[in-house]
Order: sequence, then C-alpha cells, then structure tokens
Amino acid sequence: MKKYYSFLILFNCSFIVAQNPDKIVFTYDDAGNQTLRELCINCANPNARYISNPKDLKKEDLVTSEVSNLISYYPNPVREELYLSWELANNNAVNSIQIYNLNGSLLRTFQGLETQNIETIPFIDYPTGNYLVLLVYSNGEQKTIKIVKK
Repeated sequence: MKKYYSFLILFNCSFIVAQNPDKIVFTYDDAGNQTLRELCINCANPNARYISNPKDLKKEDLVTSEVSNLISYYPNPVREELYLSWELANNNAVNSIQIYNLNGSLLRTFQGLETQNIETIPFIDYPTGNYLVLLVYSNGEQKTIKIVKK
C-alpha cells in the first residue's frame, strides 16, 4: 500500500511540474538580494531559452502596449526594474518619460531621450502598487502605460 501512495505522489508531482511551460525564475541570496533573473520560454523543451539581461530580449519576448504597438516593456508586474523600448516613427522622438503613482504624484522624470529608443527604469525604491509610465513625444503626443510593482 505504501508503494501505491509513493507512486501516486510521484505521478502528481511530475504532472504539476509539466503544466508550467513558461516561467520567470528569480534567485536570491541569503540576505534577500536578487542575484539572478531569468525568463524561460518553453521550459519543458530541453533547448529552453533563458534571458537574464533585458538588453538580450527580442521583440517577441516583450509585452506590447495596448495604447500603441510602438511601445514594448518587460516585465509587468515589475520587482526591481522595468525595461522599456519604443520605436521612432515619423521623426517623433520621445522627449521624456515620467513616472506617476495613482495619486497623481510625479515620482521621477527621465529626460534627454531624443537619440535613444530604450530605457531601464528602476522600481526597487517604490512601494508595492500601481504606477503610470508616461511617454512624452516631441510633437506633444503622450502615451501612458500602467505598471504593477510587486
């Protein structure tokens, strides 16, 4: 009877593990500091792809904004930092990025972004909650992305 229960437990554990094809893996040291961040796509695949540097992300790895297909970000929810990427269209550069909490308070502004199309935004110092990331373009247009901080 014990062999039957052991087999049943082993079978259930392997079934549960097989149900998680995509996952993000975070590794922490004893002090609670994050030491490794990896994105595993199709982990059941032996050729699984791990991404530990946001600069190595490809277009298909990023989440596109509902507001505009020209804006992509990773991850959401965010713990430490948000990787933000945008495409320049019709010479319409991003002048600044502003971070707001849901009370409407401006937390931080990134300026001088006219010549680039990526930015890494640190969220580690902000408390858990919802935030708005506002991209201000050179023609006055604005796009907003809702980000969750865990």
